[in-house]
Amino acid sequence: MENKTKKLLNTLFASLLVFLFILSKTVFSQSNIRSENYQIQFPNFNAGAGVPKSTNYWTNSTIGQTAPGLFSSTNYRVRSGFQYIHSIIPFSFSISNISINFGEVLPQTPQTRTATLTVKAGGAGGYVVKAQEIHPLKLVSGTATIPNTTCDSGTCTRTQAGLWTQNTTEGFGFNMSGDDIPSDFVNSNYFRPFADLSANEDAAVIMSKNQVTWDYPNNTWPWESQATITYKVNILGTQEAGTYTTIIRFSAIPSL
Repeated sequence: MENKTKKLLNTLFASLLVFLFILSKTVFSQSNIRSENYQIQFPNFNAGAGVPKSTNYWTNSTIGQTAPGLFSSTNYRVRSGFQYIHSIIPFSFSISNISINFGEVLPQTPQTRTATLTVKAGGAGGYVVKAQEIHPLKLVSGTATIPNTTCDSGTCTRTQAGLWTQNTTEGFGFNMSGDDIPSDFVNSNYFRPFADLSANEDAAVIMSKNQVTWDYPNNTWPWESQATITYKVNILGTQEAGTYTTIIRFSAIPSL
């Protein structure tokens, strides 16, 4: 009788162990949580979930990752961990002057106006800024236009600047100087025409960077890129009198 009891207890104990093992595996299994409308990836809610905060503090935490933290050397800095998704340089773009007025333009007397473009970008992939006009400068009360410049050589394009110094070269265009500008803007005498939406031309890049904006020489705040855009217009004596307008669209695009 005693042997049968021991055998029965061993059988129950073995069954209990199997049951507990299956239960444990079910409770702590890691997988995606799905429904018809939602999907939660990496559902690790058993440790450190949420954002700890109080009246005066807000803490971002990184738990359960491989090698989170800040790593730096003489030339490099690596920010590893979920908390670094929140960049210390939020993306922003601004233009110092959004209404350009050339006033009265006389034949063969070029006029220029400027504005400052400022970009702050904290994404590792950097950013690009593109520009495009909706159409060439057009007479408000008519159909006459001031053509986009082709520069002195007649060959500059929306993606390739050319020398424009002659007062006999008519047109409308722009020059870039400062941070992160294309290399074809050799100096202040090199201009491009704007990409023309009415001619189905794609917007052209006028500023770009493949990393975060940063004042590398001085390492001082604000960590931003600034460039000056110079608009230029010149007409010939045959240009019809009147008020000419267009709209320039700037697209600032952060990269991941």
